Amino acid sequence: MKFAAPLTCVNAAAGSWNSSQGCDVLAPYFGRLIYIWQESKIFPFRMGEMSQKKKTAAGPRVDLHMHSTASDGRLPPAEVMAAAKEKGLAVVSLTDHDTLAGLEEAERAAGELELEFVPGVELAAYDEAGSTHLLGYFVDRHAAPFLEFLAEAQRLRIERAEQMVEKLNGLGMGVTMEEVLAQAGENGLVARPHIARALEEGGWTKSYREAFDRFIAAGRAAYVPTRHATPGQGIRLIQEAGGLAFLAHPGGSHDDDRIRELAELGLDGIEVRHPDHGPLAVERLEALAAELGLLRSGGSDWHGPVAGYRSRLATQPVPYEWYLELRRVAEQSQLGSEG
Repeated sequence: MKFAAPLTCVNAAAGSWNSSQGCDVLAPYFGRLIYIWQESKIFPFRMGEMSQKKKTAAGPRVDLHMHSTASDGRLPPAEVMAAAKEKGLAVVSLTDHDTLAGLEEAERAAGELELEFVPGVELAAYDEAGSTHLLGYFVDRHAAPFLEFLAEAQRLRIERAEQMVEKLNGLGMGVTMEEVLAQAGENGLVARPHIARALEEGGWTKSYREAFDRFIAAGRAAYVPTRHATPGQGIRLIQEAGGLAFLAHPGGSHDDDRIRELAELGLDGIEVRHPDHGPLAVERLEALAAELGLLRSGGSDWHGPVAGYRSRLATQPVPYEWYLELRRVAEQSQLGSEG
């Protein structure tokens, strides 16, 4: 889609600006939120949501990316499963950040609701190329080395939050670490959404989204990256815990060469469908998955009933066949490790 009049495209999540006479608003490298400035008006486009309105997936409905209060979601694991059932989903995965603490409750609730359940996790990795999020599917929640790694990751998350609060204080924001921890609740895992909520509730920002866009999104003044593991280490840790490692929401953050590098490190799959991904991003990622022999997944990245484009569950048309292939490969991998 091209516009003749001058306009500006903004990747609000990454903080990047591009101005030109013609801006392709569907370009896969523009990420989560694109604003088009034309004739002194701003039109917000959620590219992932736009691309899904015309498409539905046949067969049982699948969502392989959700979060609960075990990390930075708004609902307890059992309530996440109940919401999934209400939305008509048949296959679900709980993928909380750096923790497996919600899996037992979620799996029990999913069984009672007759949902097919995929135990999952989302890891944050970092190297010289920047931040990479990895989804782990069918991980063993009792794998001792993996649990030890996650415990250390959670400790480092608290240190990271303290550094971000210090930066915010330096910018004139009076938010405290105690307020951030109160948002995190009893689970103890601290993530950026908890900082955003503390900023909003303290009146330092007008909204949760503004907290990210102005201060704590990647590249913003108070951002601090997670540096616990490299992508290669994260991939190995997931696989050693019996799981399959997928690259999470790479549409606006990872170019083709970077994804090829991760595939060489042993990546199992790509999250193709996600609210961040417009139609060209989906097409690009599908082509890369075929080229590299990678599995495909997708999900809404749901964090519960909050304001914003990830507030809607089951938005992505994820083919049931993708889940069946993921499960088949996971079962073969686990059988191979036992043999």
